[in-house]
Formats: sequence, C-alpha cells, structure tokens
Amino acid sequence: MFAKAFRVKSNTAIKGSDRRKLRADVAAVFPTLGTDQVSELVPGKEELNIVKLYAHRGDAVTVYVSGGNPILFELEKNLYPTVYTLWSYPDLLPTFTTWPLVLEKLVGGADLMLPGLVVPPAGLPQVQKGDLCAVALVGNRAPVAVGVAAMSTAEMLASGLKGRGFCVLHSYQDHLWRSGDKSSPPSIAPLALDPPDLSEGKGCVKADTALQGAMRQLTLEEEVQQRCEEKSPSEATEDPGPGGLHVDPMDSKTLQEQMDELLQTCFLHALKCYVRKADLPLLTSTLLGSHMFSCCPEGRQLDIKKSSYKKLSKFLQHMQQEQIIQVQELSKGVESIVAVDWKHPRITSFVIPEPSPTSQTIQEGSREQPYHPPDIKPLYCVPASMTLLFQESGHKKGSVLEGSEVRTFVINYAKKNDLVDADNKNLVKLDPILCDCILEKDEQHTVTKLPWDSLLGRCLEKLQPAYQVTFPGQEPIVKKGRICPIDITLAQKASNKKVTVVRNLEAYGLDPRSVAATLQQRCQASTTVTSAPGLKDSVQVQIQGNQIHHLGRLLLEEYRLPRKHIQGLEKAPKPGKKK
Repeated sequence: MFAKAFRVKSNTAIKGSDRRKLRADVAAVFPTLGTDQVSELVPGKEELNIVKLYAHRGDAVTVYVSGGNPILFELEKNLYPTVYTLWSYPDLLPTFTTWPLVLEKLVGGADLMLPGLVVPPAGLPQVQKGDLCAVALVGNRAPVAVGVAAMSTAEMLASGLKGRGFCVLHSYQDHLWRSGDKSSPPSIAPLALDPPDLSEGKGCVKADTALQGAMRQLTLEEEVQQRCEEKSPSEATEDPGPGGLHVDPMDSKTLQEQMDELLQTCFLHALKCYVRKADLPLLTSTLLGSHMFSCCPEGRQLDIKKSSYKKLSKFLQHMQQEQIIQVQELSKGVESIVAVDWKHPRITSFVIPEPSPTSQTIQEGSREQPYHPPDIKPLYCVPASMTLLFQESGHKKGSVLEGSEVRTFVINYAKKNDLVDADNKNLVKLDPILCDCILEKDEQHTVTKLPWDSLLGRCLEKLQPAYQVTFPGQEPIVKKGRICPIDITLAQKASNKKVTVVRNLEAYGLDPRSVAATLQQRCQASTTVTSAPGLKDSVQVQIQGNQIHHLGRLLLEEYRLPRKHIQGLEKAPKPGKKK
C-alpha cells in the first residue's frame, strides 16, 4: 500500500466532533483497549490532524496524525493501526512471527507468504479470513507490519503452510512510516511461549532450512507480484485466481500508449456527454480546458505532451481523419470544431466509464466517503419586541422556532383571543399585542385588521433570521442570521490575468484545500488557498482563469448543492468564447 510515495490531498486539524467520533470508532474496532488507552491514543486536547492522501495505485486513504506520527489510517471505511501505534500496544492484534530477512520483501510491497511464518510451540494465533493481523520478527514482539489474513488459521494449517497468508497493507520503513519520526521498533521481549532465538544451538539447521524455503518462494513470486494490482482489504478476503495473482493489464502498455488511450477516452466522453450542437463552433482550447480535462478519471492526469500526438492540434487532425469531427481555422491561428458526427460508431459505442469511488470524496469528517450536502433549514429567532406575543406559548427572547411553528402559534393565538373577523374569516382583528409587535408606528391608529397571509408574513418579517445546518451523521447546528451563499467572483490581477475566487465553502462542509486540489486537476490550472480579506478565520480559493464552468459543474452536479446557495455562476464564460 505504501511501498511507493503517496500524494497528499489535504492536511487539516481535526474538529472536536470528529475527534469524539474517532475515539468511539477506535473503541468499537479495538475492544481490547480500555477507556484510558483509547483516550491516550486519541487525545482530547493535543494536536491531531487528518491527512487525506492517494496511495501510488490511486487508493484514497485517510491518515490520523498525532505528535507528528501517523497513528491510524482508514481505507474503504476500515480503521487500521500503524506500526507506531502497535509499538505502544503490541497486543492489540493477533501477531504472527516471521524471519528478519523477510522484512525487506514486505517493505518492497510483497505479501507475507505462509512458508515465511514461524510456528510457536503454542501454535499459530486463531484468526478468520479477512481478520486484521500484525507481523513481528523472531526475537522481538514489536510488530513491523499490518495486514489482513488471506485465509483462516485452519486453512493455513490445512494447506501445509503454502501460498499467500497475509495481504500486507503497511510496514516499518515504508512511506507511511517515513512520514513520522522514523523511529525504530522498540525491543519487546518475546512471551514465554514464543519461539526462542535460534541464532545458535539446537534448531539452527531446521530454522535455516525453513528460512531458505520461505525466501525462495518470496523471490520466485516477487517479480510477478510487483506487477499485480495492489489489493484492497476486501480483495484480500476473496479467493485468488490462478496463483492468487491479479495482473494489471495497463502494465503491459507503455506510458505513451496509456496517455494516448486516456486522451481518446476523454475526447469521446466529452463529445458524448457535454458538447452539444448549440456549442458549435467550439474553440479547440475550450474543448480541452472545459470538457476533456473534466472527463479525466480521478487520480489520473491528462498530459498531451506525454502522448504520441504531443500537441492538441495533431490529435484533433487524427480525429478529423477518422471523420469524427471537422476542424477549421475560423480566425488566424485559432482553430475551432465546426462539426461533430454524433452518429459515428466510435461515439455511439463509447461506454462512459464508471466514476471512481473517490470522484466525489471530500475531506470532511473522519471518513473518506462521498460528499453529501448539508440539510439547511430556515429558522426564526424571537426578538425582544416580539416576546409579548410568544410568551403565552412559553417562548422568550432568543427562542428559535421553525416557520411552521410560528404559523401554528399565530393561528392559535388569533382563535384563542377571538380575533378572527365574524363577517370575513379571511381577516384577523388586531389586538394591542399584535399592533405593538407587527405594525409600524404610523399604522397603529389606522390598521385594525389584516388578511391571514399578510399577518403571517409580517410576523415572520419581524422575527430575526436564523438557520439550522445538519451534516449527515452529525448533530444539527443552529446559528443566528442568514447562511451566506458560496460566493464566486472574477478578479483581475496586476498582470491583467483573470482569476476565479471562491469564498465560504466551509459553511457547507467543504474543505477549501480539497476543492482547490480537485479544481487544479479538472482545470489544469494553478490554485491557491489564502485568507479571505475581511473575514475572520475564513479562507478563499483562487484558480487561474475563468473556471466558473468547472466550479459550477462540481458544486451543482457532483456535490449536489442547491443553486440558491451559490452566487456568481452567471459569470461563467459563454460557449465558444475564449476565457
């Protein structure tokens, strides 16, 4: 998992609610830990960060960092301890023992093969297929790797200790370990029933033979295994195919061939899903910047220079030769697509790729999961001037009510005090309390009755605005005032270049740094996150160029935020217009 360098997506301080949730998750996943140990592992007040990253194979991983060391990581909603944590709690997981020479193979990304196991006198720990396990070395109980059992203990013994035993996710000396203080494993004395150190005396020949057998099998499988798709824990629990290996078909293609294939995929995806006849003529630069980059799968980057075409114009000429599109130079040096054959077999037969599990993920909370917009409900707060009207129902200054509660109370108040006009049921007579609460001073001697809709409307207007925000899986948060919309503006730099500026993402549960990273890939433009001028504890995202088209698609289509909570989308560039 971490045999090669990973890419950090974001690094943020954990919120109080997420800290409590993480503590509860740790207690549930690792029931052997006592309350004090859980509090020690996930401290209440000390600095704790959430790091979102992509492993070299594209897996989205959430890492929790405390005191500069990664202590836990989360993959596919499963929580795992790092070796740093296991050194403090060596008995947290069932631990299997192997030889020191095997560690080098594990660090290089190899799984632990059963011939490499050392069977203690008491026998192997009892585990089931898919159970989380630790791996230690002979002579020291400090774990050096974390993995998932590929078979149960009974199956291991029945196989004669042959084949793959554990899918290794993380190990001492891998890149996740390197992100910490790079400390070495402590020396933890083996339990009485652990195998003795066989460096001398009886048992040396037998141990040496077993070690040689283990290393031979590791060496034979190492080359093939490095070509395998790195496995997720869920895949480790499935029965492997022939030889237990799943070869990545992309490995047989050169980088240039892969980029050619990605380029054509993004091109056909853009034509099939986003380009319409009304968009033509369409600048070729707009096709690339506004459509093709958006169709690039999550975790991959479209780079024409790494393809065999080298230039967009050469690629489009090739597509024109296949009679998919027609390109013309409508103005000097500027090419546009003037026609598209949407009935071309390559377009009609193109299958839209399934979205990556991480395509909608956002750094929020303690889990890497699809972003869900918050439920936003308008509320009303009782001001001092309205307390007389609402005190009968037990409400006082500062009480927060929903609109339906306000309407119900006003209707009941009018009926209880016999204020409904006997001649016209659509009118309500105003008593002194209603006059003081909802009428203007110059109306108090002239207005004696109001229609129901006017009465209710005035009452809501006199109340102070508030709102309730509920994020999935979290307690509702009530705030006074009106929720500020996500604000999108265009600014002009001193160099006369335009930048797109986005503010107030945090109010909707969006991490500005994660949004910036996503836009950087989609737009293929530089992004920065800076403090928002005039706003305390708030940041803004800046993207080079007019990227409102990309931003609108991200917020409306992928994050499914209501349009009413976004302002500035009308400033997006018109189709065919140069940014």
